[in-house]
Amino acid sequence: MATQAVFVDTLPSYNPATGEVVEEIRRTSPEDVPAIVARAKTAQEKWRETSIVERCALLDRLKQAMLAARNDLATIVVRESGKPYVEALFSDVFVSLDTAAYYSANLSKLLAPERVPHHSSAAKLKTGRLFYEPVGVIAIISSWNYPLAIPMGQIIAAVAAGNAVVCKTSEFTPKCGEQIGNLFLDSGFPEGLVNIVQGGGEIGQALIDARPDKILFTGSVATGRRVAEACAKHLIPSVLELGGKDAMLVLEDANLEVASSAALWGSFTNCGQVCLSVERLFVEKSVCVSFLALCVEKTKTLRLGNGADPSTDVGPLIRPQNVQRMKDLLADAVERGARILCGGNARPDLGECFFEPAVIAGVDSSMRLFQEETFGPILAVQAVQNSEEAIRLANDSPFSLSASVWTSDNERGKQIASCLRAGAVMINDAISYFAIAEAPHGGCNASGWGRSHGRAGFLEMVQPKYVDVDGLAGKEKPWWYHYNASLGAAADDFLKFEFGGLGAKISHARGALKTFFRDHGFKKK
Repeated sequence: MATQAVFVDTLPSYNPATGEVVEEIRRTSPEDVPAIVARAKTAQEKWRETSIVERCALLDRLKQAMLAARNDLATIVVRESGKPYVEALFSDVFVSLDTAAYYSANLSKLLAPERVPHHSSAAKLKTGRLFYEPVGVIAIISSWNYPLAIPMGQIIAAVAAGNAVVCKTSEFTPKCGEQIGNLFLDSGFPEGLVNIVQGGGEIGQALIDARPDKILFTGSVATGRRVAEACAKHLIPSVLELGGKDAMLVLEDANLEVASSAALWGSFTNCGQVCLSVERLFVEKSVCVSFLALCVEKTKTLRLGNGADPSTDVGPLIRPQNVQRMKDLLADAVERGARILCGGNARPDLGECFFEPAVIAGVDSSMRLFQEETFGPILAVQAVQNSEEAIRLANDSPFSLSASVWTSDNERGKQIASCLRAGAVMINDAISYFAIAEAPHGGCNASGWGRSHGRAGFLEMVQPKYVDVDGLAGKEKPWWYHYNASLGAAADDFLKFEFGGLGAKISHARGALKTFFRDHGFKKK
């Protein structure tokens, strides 16, 4: 006899730094999800009619509410994700605030109808305009590593465009999800417009089965593949952000002091649990020894501890099982010839989720460290002969999310950037473009498809509608019925006139005009 899955009524709000369950948050029942989506549809029908001015005012109120609650929000992010408090302020609170500020200031421009110029002679008497309409109900399945910034960035863009949202926040960060829902209600957004559902994969599946108008998913490749397959069954469009294996190319003319500091932060921020984290470093041989020495020296100064401690640089991993994964990745690399230069040990004295940031050299593409998304505090370096080899190796990955180039020559950096397969390339910086509201975020291949942030991300939240007004409303069109040999000859002249050179235009202008002045052969009764 088949058995049914049984779900407990609450989700634990677990602190990875202490191992303590601080609070229990109500879990959503999968059976309730269709009604929640239906409620969102009803709310969206009214919301789409609200003016841009009204939406902007509410977004500004949301910004003010987040600003007032910034310390409480950062504290909850630290408690559930483990990241240091300063990182929570910069990466979660700042990004969320800036997203609200960006859309409240730019929504009129983003939604403004656009004139569509017509280059063809056949369409010169038409006026075309492009309008942007909301998609409907957008379902968001979000991640735990930036439990405020990732869902807020997508929810804000969605409602700004006139959509309703049903967001499944991560089961690892349920308190953050609860706070997001409260922020929108407290800011005056209509009830039912932004809905937070809590739970694991069963809620994600129920959300897709409820057939929203679009799905936005952030998470692993394996789960993203299942989401894509489930969406395909219902022809639901999707945006997938599935992570990265980002390359950092350090050229011999780079400022090694700056580049080494960037490598540490790019590899270890949020304990390396970042889709944009630096996971593969390619350093030209002439400077590799010096670069590694700086990385080791600086890594040894980093303070590992509870993110609530203001002096902590690196917090814990999200769950105990992630510690074992880091140990396995390092063991595989060492077995294949790599060398751990510092760190790389579990720290049960601090707690079951703590793992020392590691610097490892001699890594190559045969190792799991260069094949799989690490999602942990490991700085892995491979020496290369030159920039050409660095480019080739950087592109030798199924992931293509972002990359960085480090050089004192910006023009050379831009030339190398043009050769890298990535959704974004930063020159002499890493990761921080995610906090630039205008900068699109996303990749292709194993990194997924679609974009968030900026205009490209906003276009994922709307349906373009082209409206065409004909300037000769009382005139039958040349290409309508009835067809005859005369029209065929005139059409041939028109093609030569339209697409030939100057001589063809002169020779066939008269014949081409016959397409516009002809008897269609319909007799009036």
